[in-house]
Amino acid sequence: MPELPEVESLAEFLRERAVGRTIAAVEVVAFHALKTFNPPASALGGLTVTSVSRHGKFLDLDCDGLHFVTHLARAGWLRWRDDLSAAKPVRPGKGPLAVRVRLAPDDSGMAPGFDLTEAGTQKRLAVYVVKNPDEVPGVASLGPDPLAADFTPEALGEILRASRTQIKGLLRDQKVIAGIGNAYSDEVLHVAKMSPFKISATLTDAQVADLHEAIVTTLRDAVERAHGLAAKDLKAEKKSGLRVHGRTGEKCEVCGDTIREVSFADSSLQYCPTCQTGGKPLADRRLSKLLK
Repeated sequence: MPELPEVESLAEFLRERAVGRTIAAVEVVAFHALKTFNPPASALGGLTVTSVSRHGKFLDLDCDGLHFVTHLARAGWLRWRDDLSAAKPVRPGKGPLAVRVRLAPDDSGMAPGFDLTEAGTQKRLAVYVVKNPDEVPGVASLGPDPLAADFTPEALGEILRASRTQIKGLLRDQKVIAGIGNAYSDEVLHVAKMSPFKISATLTDAQVADLHEAIVTTLRDAVERAHGLAAKDLKAEKKSGLRVHGRTGEKCEVCGDTIREVSFADSSLQYCPTCQTGGKPLADRRLSKLLK
């Protein structure tokens, strides 16, 4: 799933290539992906992309005041095309293509654009055409951005003290902190040397400070690694930079212990016992406690 660093990098990528260009057409292939109907997607035709921004995991193209907002969900991606001039109009089908955005040709006749695609059978990619990003429910309910200046250790402490949930779940809750998903929550907790099952409200001031530092440095480092990369290379960069997530059975690069996993119905988490849980493996997913 694209998380804050990848979406920020996609925003940067589009700022360099799409801002200042006119939208020729928006072709919706997967009609379930379009979550709004007024204004219609066709209203974007003829408008100029004036800016590209990020709200948590949402990507936002401002087109002369009308916003094209998308959430790539678990299996969605943005694929840039340098030239779509020869591409035929798309038709609804069973393929991964959900939406195609065509930009007007440049002086050389090249007509670039991008496709929003989604793999798998669980179709959750979402597109909104709105006058204000806050009209998108997921954007309106977002918690603070962890890379914003006002996301301080004190602000994080207030969030944690108000919650009795496990820290792993809290980090993934977009209404609490925006932009962190399953992968980077694992990475943050590994850097902070913290069990994913630790109760948020029990953190000491020192642990809050460590967690804040881990959140900010992990995300900033990931954004920096992806800086300047083409959209097609971001997935590979994300995977190569992860230290524990998706690395079950491998050795922890910090201590050499074996990275372990706890599986849930639709996801899993990875952690290092030595770095995070005092050397004790975590219990089965239904127990959610340390083995005694």
